[in-house]
Amino acid sequence: MYIDVPNQAVPAANGVSYAYRRYGPSSPPPLLLLQHFRGTLDSWDPALVDLLAARRDVITFDNTGVGLSTGRTPRTVREMAVDALSFLAALGLDRVDLLGHSTGGFVAQEIALIRPGVLRRLVLAATAPRGAAGVHGWSDDIVAHVHSDRLGAQDYLYTFFNHTETSQHSGLEFFGRYIERTRDRDLPVSREAREAQYEAVVEWGIPDHDALQRLRAISRPVLVAGGDNDLVTPPHLSHVLGGMLPNARVHIYPDSGHGFLFQHHKDFAAEVLEFLD
Repeated sequence: MYIDVPNQAVPAANGVSYAYRRYGPSSPPPLLLLQHFRGTLDSWDPALVDLLAARRDVITFDNTGVGLSTGRTPRTVREMAVDALSFLAALGLDRVDLLGHSTGGFVAQEIALIRPGVLRRLVLAATAPRGAAGVHGWSDDIVAHVHSDRLGAQDYLYTFFNHTETSQHSGLEFFGRYIERTRDRDLPVSREAREAQYEAVVEWGIPDHDALQRLRAISRPVLVAGGDNDLVTPPHLSHVLGGMLPNARVHIYPDSGHGFLFQHHKDFAAEVLEFLD
């Protein structure tokens, strides 16, 4: 089970020691998961990772300056993508599938553009394209819930789940899984790293029509997924991604928000595995 997978570390050529966990059968190419804003190794839903790792070699990691990884968190998505590629090189991996959630989806898109040869298939979850209208920073209520020094259950429920009884119930179930690991948990993300990550998020969202056109260069198969009431990344942006990417399909999950992949972890895992196969 993911809650029992040990932390590992690998030194990279850029001088960073990357913390990671690896779980599942040897099934090349491995599936690399790219984390959301201020997310760590422990922020992935263990139930989702368990389902994916039943059939795939799954790797989670802390990018530069996050959690147990060393170094200073960069302030642009492009630098984050370069750092993620350094991590892959340190593990000796030259081909992967990617699943990027939220800010991790920004990084995944950038990897696909910088180093297309490293990528086989791409899953973009609750994320947005560079330069699209409506993603230049987050609303005040979201910022208030995601920038606090210590996140609580109410912050997760507000930000990641729809404000309905059914979705909030799923959120409480997720939070119970989130805190289930009690030994060797990752370190929380520092204020310095959070500020750098948010600067990268805001820079990514500067409206830029020309930046949108870059998506046409991503020829690999892409699964785009999101929740129908996402307060962080409006769901219409999933359709923008699907329309700009040459080889994409889009699935919007009902009664869910930014954490749709945690609420609908069984259905989402099944869809991802089918897509990757």
